[in-house]
Amino acid sequence: MTDLILSSAVVLLLMVSLLLVLRWGDVILRGEMPTRFFAFFAILFTSGLDVGLIIFPLGEFPVYATEAVYGFTNPLAIEFGFWGFFIWLFYFVTTFYFCVVEPRLQLFEMPWVKWINNAIVITTCAFTGYLFLTYLPDYLPGVTPLQQYLIVGLVLMAAVLSSTDIRYVKLLSLSSTWLFFVLILLVWQFSGLGFRGLADNLSQLSQYFGKIHEFVLPFSDYHAFYLFWWFAWSIMIGQFVARFVGGLRTWQLLLALLCIPSIPIALWFSVLFGVYERGIEITGLLNGLMLLVGVVFVVNSLDSLTRLYTGNLNWTVDELGMRKYVTFHWLLLYTLILLYRFTPFQIEWIGLVVIGLYLLITGLIIRYRRELQTADAN
Repeated sequence: MTDLILSSAVVLLLMVSLLLVLRWGDVILRGEMPTRFFAFFAILFTSGLDVGLIIFPLGEFPVYATEAVYGFTNPLAIEFGFWGFFIWLFYFVTTFYFCVVEPRLQLFEMPWVKWINNAIVITTCAFTGYLFLTYLPDYLPGVTPLQQYLIVGLVLMAAVLSSTDIRYVKLLSLSSTWLFFVLILLVWQFSGLGFRGLADNLSQLSQYFGKIHEFVLPFSDYHAFYLFWWFAWSIMIGQFVARFVGGLRTWQLLLALLCIPSIPIALWFSVLFGVYERGIEITGLLNGLMLLVGVVFVVNSLDSLTRLYTGNLNWTVDELGMRKYVTFHWLLLYTLILLYRFTPFQIEWIGLVVIGLYLLITGLIIRYRRELQTADAN
């Protein structure tokens, strides 16, 4: 039943994306705080991804290379298929909605929609912290459980403090983007791939595009986990990045979302695949740099989403005061991180709630379509 719901939701997402481009492809999209294109890309890239991009691939390549369900293409193409290109459609639909539809209908201002939406944002935000807590020992050998919890607490504190001013969010997004490119360059040099090896790996990765249809519907439990994860992120990332869209047309936004984040992702996975194929162990300063970039990604994701739900619910610094703001949100998010850790609570549940909310919002749009058409006419 769950697979049927997930598959139906993905197919509907594809249909809606096609409709948006065909019907409203030339509509100019502009957010509340439009930014230059590179700044928009940096905010999108660092907010729309999390620490999993840094820490998952080296552990996943061996699985994709050995399990039969992934045998239809190579491990590098599988990894890219779980993180790049097609799945950014999830963000396209929601970004369009919050640029064009929401300002006119204000559906997310309805109390029950607002509370469901912000519950999704808060619990998905905490999942990023949970992933960091879970995989920290892989990049910090010898860390004790107590040290894990202390480090996560400090990182969470940095994120909550950063969320107090939008200037910090923008600065962190730009800084983490450049830091990620530096990491790609250093790991590429460390792997010994050279230009030819990198080109060979990019050629392997390009096999994804010949098998892209295989990634539309869930073909394994782990693929379903990723799809649910992307659904869980989709509404809140659309809400956040829509604020920074600076005059792109709908079709330009689609191309930007599909192609631009996929370029650094493709480069990163290709150099990591070279490390994996050569059996090289990443240690020392390079391992420390990977951990640093992972921490920056965690902070960047958490501060963006914290700023989103605090603004939506008016739980802001102006309303609570700095001390209460920091204490309350740190305790709230850390409690949810521990909920993921010590209970059966799963991100897949959040993905299902998001799919349900999609259906409810679609029903409301149909109900209020006349108001939307009137706004278009004006």
